[in-house]
Amino acid sequence: MQRIAFQGVPGAYSDVAARRFFGPRCTTVPCESFEDVFTTVEKKRASFGVIPIENSLAGSIHQNYDLLLTHPLHIVGELHLRIEHVLMAHASASLETIRSVRSHPQALAQCSGFFRRHRRVKAVPYFDTAGAAQSIRESEVTDTAAIASAFAAKMYGLKVLKRNLENRPNNFTRFLVIGRSLCRSRAGTRMKCSIAFTPRTNQVGILFRVLGVFALRDIDLLKIESRPDPRSPFEYLFYLDLEGSPRDEKVSRALEHIQEMVTQYRLLGAYPRGKGNFYGAG
Repeated sequence: MQRIAFQGVPGAYSDVAARRFFGPRCTTVPCESFEDVFTTVEKKRASFGVIPIENSLAGSIHQNYDLLLTHPLHIVGELHLRIEHVLMAHASASLETIRSVRSHPQALAQCSGFFRRHRRVKAVPYFDTAGAAQSIRESEVTDTAAIASAFAAKMYGLKVLKRNLENRPNNFTRFLVIGRSLCRSRAGTRMKCSIAFTPRTNQVGILFRVLGVFALRDIDLLKIESRPDPRSPFEYLFYLDLEGSPRDEKVSRALEHIQEMVTQYRLLGAYPRGKGNFYGAG
């Protein structure tokens, strides 16, 4: 049985994503921090890890971009998970008795419309959505609720008071699956490739030239993200997602070409777009 590391307590959205990707029979391994997820996989205490990389409303999780570069692991899959926030409390509670709601600050912000409509209810920041649900389960209060996933409500035996609390229905988080070995592509599968690089700083228009390598070969760029380079103040690393696999000749040639124009380069992974298919434990 595969062990899958995630950040948070059982019932967290990362836990949900891991089970959605690998199936309900996988064993999920809660970790205190994102760094711990990487270390757990690296030290072979888990087969894979699942980390959030960006939310459609809140944007990128920059810490995980940095960790992808500092750990010798590879991206081997991705999953887009719809985030549905649920209000939950003890069985004897009701919406009328609730005076405060605990959850992660980001979840509280994504449900701000609920708090505007219920002025008497106070939003209380908590370290984790599922952790908030767990704290309600362990206490005896009936005037406090939590915002977390429906899976967390079921896991902790809490009563669902209201579903779909989020302000916007198009609330998705993209999760990456990380492993110790590169994914093996299969013919007919739409692949995605992620790289990181630092352009040479002594050449005018170098970033334009690097991106032009892909445009000249009709390779679709899906996302570009910049992060400060810790080795040099006010210089930047770039993370790039593109369509295709290094096994494709035009992609392979493009990746070889840009390595002539950068001071740092790393292939972070090549993997099926979306959930895709999964191959091997590595």
